[in-house]
This record gives sequence, structure tokens and C-alpha cells, in this order.
Amino acid sequence: MSNDAAIPFTAELALAPAEVMPSDTMINVSIVEDDAKLRATLERFLTAQPGFRCVSAYPNAEEALRGIPKVRPDVVLMDINLPGMSGVDAVKRLKPALPDTQFVMLTVYEDADHIYNALAAGATGYLLKQTPRAELLAALEDVHRGGSPMTSNIARKVVQAFKPAVVSPPLAESETLSTREQEVLDLLARGYLYKEIAERLNIGVPTVNTYVRRVYEKLHVRSRAQAVAKYANISETDHRVSRQARP
Repeated sequence: MSNDAAIPFTAELALAPAEVMPSDTMINVSIVEDDAKLRATLERFLTAQPGFRCVSAYPNAEEALRGIPKVRPDVVLMDINLPGMSGVDAVKRLKPALPDTQFVMLTVYEDADHIYNALAAGATGYLLKQTPRAELLAALEDVHRGGSPMTSNIARKVVQAFKPAVVSPPLAESETLSTREQEVLDLLARGYLYKEIAERLNIGVPTVNTYVRRVYEKLHVRSRAQAVAKYANISETDHRVSRQARP
């Protein structure tokens, strides 16, 4: 991979189409970002990609609260540190009125408090601004299909944040997962996108979705964050019991 692929959104790269999975569905995206240059770059970048359309962009949360309910985008890329109301508070206000719209935080913050507050407010994904442009497009496709994309180190922090609050489930619960379901859950816990899981396991993305739904049902969870947190706790418990059982 060239160094350019890892460069965040610069004006020079904004119009270069990135490789994404072909799709017959147009994904409508709104942007909330106070940095005018970055906002314009994101707009141009998304406009240049097949299957994506930037339907609106806002410099602050207040304008987003007025405009986003009118355009009802599929996905909103939301900054956290905005003038006036924060992006987290904006998501908290918008999500109840727009249950079908997915909110993905695009931010520089990677501490546990910001991550937890954003997810608790209703965000479905959490990406850092240095995310390579191809990965951003894959994440938008992922969240549109029902996934919860997170930068890999963000996913690890979600697991760590949930660990103290998770009650250890019975070991039998982890044994109800099939080998393939365990493989999919392991890759989810490591921060892989649905597309990346499909490629790694040589299966289709719809098949990944099916496995994820089964995992959610068996672990009695409703989100990727809850699933990976519970999985981490099950693995830790299994490991502890295994050590105790040694002669």
C-alpha cells in the first residue's frame, strides 16, 4: 500500500476515487465538521465516489439540528469538538428523531470517555480522522449494512471500558457458538470491518451479517460493542478456569 493511502483528507487526494465494493444503493451522507477546509475536502471526496452522495454539510451542531431532519441522510459523519453544542450532544438530540440514520463519529479523540459518551448517545461507529480514505468508505458501507465500524484501537478500548461492568456469563454460553461464529466474533473484537471479515474468511458479506446476527442472539446482546465486551469477558473466564484446572 502506498503512503498516499494512509494520508487523511488532503485537498490533493480529495477527488481521487478510492476502491470500494460495488453497490447498487446510493448512500446519502451528511457531514458535521467545523474545519471549513476539511469539511469541503470531505464533500468533494464523497461526491467523487461511486455509490455515495454528500447531501448536506454543516459547520456546527446547531445548523445540523435544523438541517439534518429535513434531508434524512443514511449516514452522518459527526465531529465531536464543535463550537457551541458538541457532536455527542447533537447525536443525542438527533438519533431519537432519526432512528434509521446512522451516526459515525469522525474525530481526533480516542480516550475512553469520549468513546463511551458517543456510543451511549446513539453513535453506531467511531473513527479517527487519520483513517485512510478507502477505510472510511468501507466503514460507511459497513454501517449502512448494519455494522458498527470502529478504528481497531478504538474497538480495543471499548472492550477495556466494558470489562469492569460485565458480569461473567456461564461458560456454556460461549460453547453455544459454532467455530465459524467464534471466528467472526474474534475478528469483530479485533476491529475488522464486515468486508474485511468476509475477505479473511473467504465468505460473502451477507454471510458475515448472518453470523453476526446469530452471535448477537446467542450472547443476548444488541451491538458490536456489547458483543466484543462479552466475548472478552468469556475468553478471560475460560482462560482463568483452564489455569485452575491444570494439575
